[in-house]
Amino acid sequence: MAARELTFEIFRFNPQDPESTPHLQTFKLTEEPYMTLFRALNRIREEQDTSLQFDFSCRSAVCGSCGMMVNGRPTLACKTLTSDLEDKVRLHPLPAFKLIGDLSVDTGTWFRSMAERVEAWVHERAPFDPGALEDRMDDDLAQAIYESDRCIECGCCVASCGVANVKPAFVAPAGMNRIARFMMDPRDARNDDEWFEVVSSDDGVFGCIGLMACADVCPKELPLLEVYAYLRRRALGSAFLARKKG
Repeated sequence: MAARELTFEIFRFNPQDPESTPHLQTFKLTEEPYMTLFRALNRIREEQDTSLQFDFSCRSAVCGSCGMMVNGRPTLACKTLTSDLEDKVRLHPLPAFKLIGDLSVDTGTWFRSMAERVEAWVHERAPFDPGALEDRMDDDLAQAIYESDRCIECGCCVASCGVANVKPAFVAPAGMNRIARFMMDPRDARNDDEWFEVVSSDDGVFGCIGLMACADVCPKELPLLEVYAYLRRRALGSAFLARKKG
């Protein structure tokens, strides 16, 4: 059977070049067995246009660098087989992030800003005691925290989120996943009132409109629906207790 000829329509734009204008550029490539989109893009850059910009690192769906819009759907290039795509493939950069050029976006600045806003680190007020015995953690709780820690910060969930695309202040699915990870952690000393301030605004879990596209596109298949349910329960429980005390 003859190999397919694939047609790639790739978004091109260099924001640093005043003469550059956004447009789609067409490339053709003969498909190889078991070819990934990452491999196809590398061949295009090596053989046809060395100026093509896109990001990659691990090539194993671990680093999250190669997130992009593939026929309108956020996904990882290294995880996408061309055999699963039509003969014509249209590629765009992930929305909601600052464009660096072509298919390359700055996810790092967004994720750092989000982590600083939700203070995504363990808050421990007790002084460190080097002689203290190790605290044991329940196995089910440790597994739940590990599930949230599997996020590779690729940005696919952010790009798919209708709220995040129109409201930059929204912490988005990745941000809420980070909040839940530290909210569950018994080593974090923040109380319910402090967590309520972090999660219960329109920029937090109650800003989600429930489309759940984030869960559909997450390459690690994180249980985001369970995350949102957990955050809403905690926020409503905190609000109920505060009203009862008042």
